[in-house]
Amino acid sequence: MWVCGALCWARTPAQLRRRLFPAFRRRRPAAAAFSASAEPSRVRALVYGHHGDPAKVVELKNLELAAVGGSDVHVKMLAAPVNPSDINMIQGNYGLLPKLPAVGGNEGVGQVVAVGSSVTRVKPGDWVIPANAGLGTWRTEAVFSEEALISVPSDIPLQSAATLGVNPCTAYRMLMDFEQLRPGDSVIQNASNSGVGQAVIQIAAALGLRTINVVRDRPDIQKLTDRLKNLGAHHVVTEEELRKHEMKNFFKDVPQPQLALNCVGGKSSTELLRHLAPGGTMVTYGGMAKQPVIASVSLLIFKDLKLRGFWLSQWKKDHSPDQFKELILTLCDLIHRGQLTAPACSEVPLQDYQRALEASMQPFVSSKQILTM
Repeated sequence: MWVCGALCWARTPAQLRRRLFPAFRRRRPAAAAFSASAEPSRVRALVYGHHGDPAKVVELKNLELAAVGGSDVHVKMLAAPVNPSDINMIQGNYGLLPKLPAVGGNEGVGQVVAVGSSVTRVKPGDWVIPANAGLGTWRTEAVFSEEALISVPSDIPLQSAATLGVNPCTAYRMLMDFEQLRPGDSVIQNASNSGVGQAVIQIAAALGLRTINVVRDRPDIQKLTDRLKNLGAHHVVTEEELRKHEMKNFFKDVPQPQLALNCVGGKSSTELLRHLAPGGTMVTYGGMAKQPVIASVSLLIFKDLKLRGFWLSQWKKDHSPDQFKELILTLCDLIHRGQLTAPACSEVPLQDYQRALEASMQPFVSSKQILTM
């Protein structure tokens, strides 16, 4: 009998870990703004003053570092990725838009340099990541409020820490929150080579779940297939293969999935729905095709399929900071066990940001751009 232990059966990170976390009051996280100080420190940051094409509106500027107040933390940024949500935010096409001008970047890892007199949860030398989106991580250093940060272990790989707070969290919550999945069950997803897709593959494997991973056809499809299978993917199929009649034979040997994860929309999402088991759920968390999800009336009626959405920022609003901290530490446990690695990354110096922005918007890019400071 296959044994999975607590990881498979627990429904929340608290059940998985049984760890205690220091209680603290829930307040609205906010970053301390840059302002003039008596002894200004030179900070380089990627700033945009209006919405538009990131390659045109983002500029590398010098800013002054704010003075460290009693509840503030001075952080030297180490690395920060370029995510699709970062691009959408700069374009003005996102559910959360900061006041302009703004520093780009919603994710990353930094090291604490100094803390204010009333700070208790972090100390100099600690690694920290943003507690919420909109912090502005594409800069060399900053002063943030303590409540805007979450500490993470400094013994995990830098790229894992820099990409921990968005994609793996999204993957974990979607796998845990919508269907009561058991070892041996199947999950189907599109955009399987994305950051979330790669995290889904690895976390699902740790849970004993089988993944059916849909990708767009490309010249190096075998190379991509091998890479995803090395992460733990059971099956990799192209969008074209998914539409073929032969897929019926495929599902004679593979359990029909109870859960579908959609980051594309359009025809791709329609195909995911077509292969869902009766009563299954499709969760949409992105719309790369910029096309609506089209659901067949017959599938909804005769298969009783469910359509849901997921946005990590909303999940954070609905849960306490302690719960998000538990989620982060659960993922760090997987990293320590070797069950969760960072997506394929390309490190780019901050001053070469144009190259990183352009690469992140190209099709068939399987490498996440990481800005290093």
